[in-house]
Amino acid sequence: MNRTTLSLIAGTTALAAVTAFAAFDSPSASGASAPRAAAQLPVERTSLLCPAPSNSEIAETSYTSFTPVTRGTASGGRAELAAATAQSADGSAKGGKGGAGKKKADKPVLTPKAPGTPVTADVSGSDAPALIGTAEGKFAPGWTVQETTEVAAGTGRGLQGVNCTAPDTEFWFPGAATATGRTDYVHLTNPDDSAAVVDIELYGKDGAIKSPLGENLTVKPHTSEPFLLSTLTDERQSDLTVHVSVRSGRVGAAVQALDDKAGGDWLAAAADPAGSLVLPGIPKDATDVRLIAFTPGDDDADLKIRLASPDGLITPAGHETVHVKSGMTTGVDLGDITRGEAGSLVLAPSDRTVPVVAALRVVRGKAGRQETAYIPATAPVGTRATSADNSAKGTTLALTAPTATARVKVTASAGSEGGSAATKTYTIKAGTTQDIDAPASGPKGTYALTVETVSGGPVYASRTLAATEGGVPAFTVQTLPNDRGMVAVPHTDEDLSVLQR
Repeated sequence: MNRTTLSLIAGTTALAAVTAFAAFDSPSASGASAPRAAAQLPVERTSLLCPAPSNSEIAETSYTSFTPVTRGTASGGRAELAAATAQSADGSAKGGKGGAGKKKADKPVLTPKAPGTPVTADVSGSDAPALIGTAEGKFAPGWTVQETTEVAAGTGRGLQGVNCTAPDTEFWFPGAATATGRTDYVHLTNPDDSAAVVDIELYGKDGAIKSPLGENLTVKPHTSEPFLLSTLTDERQSDLTVHVSVRSGRVGAAVQALDDKAGGDWLAAAADPAGSLVLPGIPKDATDVRLIAFTPGDDDADLKIRLASPDGLITPAGHETVHVKSGMTTGVDLGDITRGEAGSLVLAPSDRTVPVVAALRVVRGKAGRQETAYIPATAPVGTRATSADNSAKGTTLALTAPTATARVKVTASAGSEGGSAATKTYTIKAGTTQDIDAPASGPKGTYALTVETVSGGPVYASRTLAATEGGVPAFTVQTLPNDRGMVAVPHTDEDLSVLQR
């Protein structure tokens, strides 16, 4: 596959939050009318942050940028990814992991061709920086950037992937570790003109871990910093929940979880704490699945564990429920729970509802030839969601409808090197998971998959990208939450004088 190679070094992307406005209807002569629903219009500006991909000299990283075609957008616009600047302890610019250093002047840019067509760029080695990206106009709604890295050997060898994400002020990462053999970094990227002040809190099997070194961390403007978890505490634990909270400013955050023997991957932030959670798309051939859960409130949580299989919801033998103690991280080994079939984990309260965060640590392969990836609990697809970096071989799209039957439309874009888009509609029965074959009409190169909910209940999705390397079943999994490409705005013909009363 030929890609457009740029002087681009590594990154993390963050999708900017958009503020919606409440809509009001004017009172009619016969009395106040019912409020009219706000119009849904495309967002006009989006921000994404990508973490520095690897400190391995033999790393090969690909970036894919894609914006789905959206009606009602402006005719113009642009999208750009540029290197963040790393800072040393004395405040001077530095190179290496997380920074651009002497290459900062190159200002890498990934230029899109047009919505509906993916654009790719490649970079080799360990000097790739974090990236700060902005899209405007027709490139903003649903803009998606995927960072995929192949590491042939060493700690974390295998396939590592992450969706560049939006800046925010709070993140939960169940599934990190400081155990022997693990090297886990929290990558923080600040896209703004002022410094961000951040706390990194750690929670283990016995509760909160004292970590003064994780308090009041400063991330300078337009910079990205990796923080090694094992330097924040002396405790060595295999199941940790990391809580990133921002005191001032905002950041993008992702955890790079690397294992000496079992590969590694990016651990994306889990969905916000909730009583019911869905973790979609466990690979059919997973040899070991571990659930890591945490409840941040004052109450313990009792959860029912269900597997959404191709035939419906089933209860895994011996793992009917899990008890999660307040403020403590709980790990449960579910073994080869899928048993050769598509599956998604569905967690629901056994009794009262207690908010929980959760993720799965998934292993493929056998001892000596294992690879690890992570599936965090995620939000539903909603109106639309996109996976940007897909190949003709090795791509699996998993769709699950945990509560009610749903119809979804899946579009495979034209390829980065040509071809045309193709669309197909699927029905996902209530309580099931389906691994679907992507519709395709011969895309050449990398292509994007866009999922849209047509009718029925909520749909959850993930994409697995797999490639066998040296006998190791390398893979990475990314969930597909709603792309937040549309925003609610009031109707322009409404009389807002009621607001002055």
